[in-house]
Amino acid sequence: MISHPLLYLFSLASIVTVFYLLESKTSLKVFKLIPIVVFIYATSMLLAAFGLFDVNAEINSIYKQTKTNLLPAMLFLMLLQLDLKHFLKLGKSLLIAYVLAVVSIALGFIVVAILFDFTSPMSGAFGALAGSWLGGTANMIAVGSALNVTEEAFAYALVVDSVNYTLWVMLLLFLVPFAHKFNKFTKSSENLNYLTDIACACNMGAKRYWLLILLALGISFLTQYLSSRFVIINTTTSMVIFASILGVIGSFTKLRDLNGSSELSTSMLYLLIALIGSHAVIESFSGLALYVLAGGCILFIHALIMLVGAKVFKLDLFSIAVASLANIGGIASAPILAAAYNKSLVSVGVLMAIIGYIIGTFGGFLVGNILIGLSQ
Repeated sequence: MISHPLLYLFSLASIVTVFYLLESKTSLKVFKLIPIVVFIYATSMLLAAFGLFDVNAEINSIYKQTKTNLLPAMLFLMLLQLDLKHFLKLGKSLLIAYVLAVVSIALGFIVVAILFDFTSPMSGAFGALAGSWLGGTANMIAVGSALNVTEEAFAYALVVDSVNYTLWVMLLLFLVPFAHKFNKFTKSSENLNYLTDIACACNMGAKRYWLLILLALGISFLTQYLSSRFVIINTTTSMVIFASILGVIGSFTKLRDLNGSSELSTSMLYLLIALIGSHAVIESFSGLALYVLAGGCILFIHALIMLVGAKVFKLDLFSIAVASLANIGGIASAPILAAAYNKSLVSVGVLMAIIGYIIGTFGGFLVGNILIGLSQ
């Protein structure tokens, strides 16, 4: 049993490292279907269930401190990648498709919450899931923390996310060969040539980690100070909001050109996932099938609204499919789908996914509060 706090953190970092190496250094196809965060979370949770991590004051303290310090730092670095100028160049069809995707997903959560009559713990968990499906896993953690979602409820949300996400990716990739027939049905012009000139401004190669780490830790300290002085609902919510605002502001400066913010924020995300998993002790997965079904119903409502919107606004399949996956799948899968249509359109998928980083936090928090209100 691990009882020393530093050994506890080292164990979690080792889990992250092992799965990162398996994903990046091997050709295992399983990582293309199931996100790496699921493996990290499940492994950490199983080790906790087998009693590997002692439950003592020192470990609980370092858990809270690490989570509190990493969350705003991760959000800030993640949002530095925003490029609103290039996003607005995507054109009318893609922008309409993106708005349709955001609105339809949010409505799907609200309608399903009413139909399934979520209890209070799961309403918050589905609020965190809304953060993921409007942005990404990082937004899921941010929204879940702001809504005080328990580790057990978060585990349910992560399973629902993984199952439905995998099926959704497979469906959208399956539909690629039918793009011409779909576009004929919606009477779309199907002209994507202008998109090949749009480049993603986010740099993926990392050379300046030391400066980014210093900057991220400084922002973390600043957001914690501000959240203690200016409380918005609660201190965690305040911290998330201030970190997001500072990240958006930073994206308009030369800080956005610093290489490595994507890799560093992803590393923090993986460690946060492992942390949360290590405290998720689940007695049973009762009702899980019902929650997975609820997630499927959300996607069905989303698909129906997207289909109607495509017909009304004469949108092509590429626009609505990439807009959908940019929200539900995020940066890990939207570029893959875009490349399935045309390899020169990969940057379009990246841009649409990155813009979800800000939509996911604020949109997920709004949807989550609506769901919690409906459960009372």
